[in-house]
Amino acid sequence: MHKIANPAVGRVNQGLKAFPIASMENLRHTPDKDTMKTMQRALATLTFSVFLTSSLAFADNPFNGRDLAGWSFKKKGTLESKWVTGTPQLDTANPKALKARGRGGAMVNVVTGHGQSIDIYSDQKWGSSRIELEVLVAKGANSGIYVMGEYEVQVLDSYGKEKLGGGDMGAIYGAQPPRTNACKKPGEWQKYEIDFLAPKFDTSGKKTANAKFLVVKLNGKILHENVEMKGPTPSGVTGREAATGPIMFQGDHGPVAYRNIKITPLKK
Repeated sequence: MHKIANPAVGRVNQGLKAFPIASMENLRHTPDKDTMKTMQRALATLTFSVFLTSSLAFADNPFNGRDLAGWSFKKKGTLESKWVTGTPQLDTANPKALKARGRGGAMVNVVTGHGQSIDIYSDQKWGSSRIELEVLVAKGANSGIYVMGEYEVQVLDSYGKEKLGGGDMGAIYGAQPPRTNACKKPGEWQKYEIDFLAPKFDTSGKKTANAKFLVVKLNGKILHENVEMKGPTPSGVTGREAATGPIMFQGDHGPVAYRNIKITPLKK
C-alpha cells in the first residue's frame, strides 16, 4: 500500500512551527510581596466566609413588618415611645425629621430631634449570630444598633464626611472607627451585615472569652474585622454581659427607621 500524504497535517505542522508553544521556563513568574499578601488576605477572607456560611442555623425575623409585637421599650424618665410602623420618608418641611406613611413595612422613630423618644429592644434573645438589617436616617440623625443589647454599632448621618471618628456611621462605639465611609445620603436605605461572637462564661458565671465583632459590613463594604470587646458599650439594655441578649435600637437620639431584620444564630 502507498501512504497517502495528508496536506492538512502538513499545514498544522507548519502552523506549530510558526507559532511555537511557550516553554514552561517562559511562563515562570514570581509574584512580588504585595501581590502575595493580597492573595493571602483574599484566601483567608474566602475561607472565613465559607466557615461562617456553613456554621449558620435558620434565621429569625424579630420584626413582623406589621406591628411592634415582640418588642419592648427601655424606660427613660418621663419620655414615651415614638416608635410606629409604616413607610418612612423625609419630612419635606424639615429634612431632619421622618414621617411614617401607612401602617407597615418598617419600624420608624417619628421624632424631630434628640431626647424625644426611647430605645426599643426585642423580647427574643440570641448568642453568636449574623445580623442583617436595613436602616434609614434623617439628615443629621443619630441612632445605634446594640448587638445582644450591649455592644453598639453606630448609626449616624455621616454622608460625604472624609475624616471619620468613633461616633460616625459604622463605628463600633468606644472601640474602633470605620475603615471607610460607606454611608449613603439621608433618606436612603442602607444595609448592615454583622457577624458576632458572644462572650463565653464558665459554669460559675465567670467570663472566659470576650465578645467579638468578626465582620461588620455596610452597603457591601467591610468596616471592621475581628474587633474584640473587653466590655459592653454604655447605655445598653442592662449594662451587663451575658451569654445571650436581644437586639436594641437607640431611639432617644433622633429620627431613624429599621426594616428587613434577620438574625441567624451561629452554630457552636
